[in-house]
Amino acid sequence: MSRSKGGMKMAIILFDGVCNFCDRSVQFIIRHDKQKVFQFASLQSEKGKELLIQHGVHEEVDSIVLIEDGRAFTESNAVIRISSRLRFPYSLGKIARIIPRRIRDLAYKQFAKRRYKWFGQKDQCSIPSKEVRDRFLS
Repeated sequence: MSRSKGGMKMAIILFDGVCNFCDRSVQFIIRHDKQKVFQFASLQSEKGKELLIQHGVHEEVDSIVLIEDGRAFTESNAVIRISSRLRFPYSLGKIARIIPRRIRDLAYKQFAKRRYKWFGQKDQCSIPSKEVRDRFLS
């Protein structure tokens, strides 16, 4: 991974590009990632599929994947690692590590299974604005 302007290691977030909740989450991360350490690609994109294969992540993964330091993190581990790199108070999400992973992942899977029902989905991925387009991998 390359380094951002602030010297922090870059990370890539792969997300479900047709999920409304996921899209809003990406927009939230962009707003609160002041050091611009995160880059993004949808799971449905060619780059997203390539990164999944490259990092040995099963194609069935349909929610969030964080690629950081050459490793892929999924489910609650991805969410915790992402939140820990955002500014306070969002960085407090790392406290969730005290909950056993099995329980965290069970809750994550239950939420992920219902996200389309609760938040809806799009026919296709959103096109990022000019201001943030350079943070999306193509």
